[in-house]
Amino acid sequence: MSLVERPHGRALARAFAALLMALALSGCIQPLYGPLSAGGDVAGELQAIAVEPIPNRLGHYLGNELIFGFNGTGSQVPPKYRLIVTVTENVQTPLLDTVSGYPSAANVVVNADYRLMPVGGTEPVTKGQATVVASYDRTSQRFSNLRAARDAEIRDAKRLADQIRIRVAAAIAARG
Repeated sequence: MSLVERPHGRALARAFAALLMALALSGCIQPLYGPLSAGGDVAGELQAIAVEPIPNRLGHYLGNELIFGFNGTGSQVPPKYRLIVTVTENVQTPLLDTVSGYPSAANVVVNADYRLMPVGGTEPVTKGQATVVASYDRTSQRFSNLRAARDAEIRDAKRLADQIRIRVAAAIAARG
């Protein structure tokens, strides 16, 4: 009976194969916030992004989340990039109460188009779209519905900011 035919031998062979695969792939992975080939690091480049003002209440929430996500330290760094974000918001009511005929739930769908432009440049470093959805329950109380809708907007803004920040960081890291 060979080593591979034994029950413990199979587990040992699988573990050895997994270890070989991990070693082979270890050189392929680069940390997102590691050093750049041109010097500096991604975190330093993210701090140099100026977020252009985004209109409306949702834009205010999103802008604050982006500013904090890019430069949570509060340090004053001269801007190298400008982030331009355009936001569209849509509320969908997928569920209706069969007795009253009023919606019993709603979804706040937010789409954001973003462009990262170098200061003084015309060609974007990166651009893209991000979409998020947050749902909330509706009741017969008007203030409760307004507050729940605003909370859904805030959740959407946080998730959008995370998506945009990660995509921008990946684009800067890929640029080197």
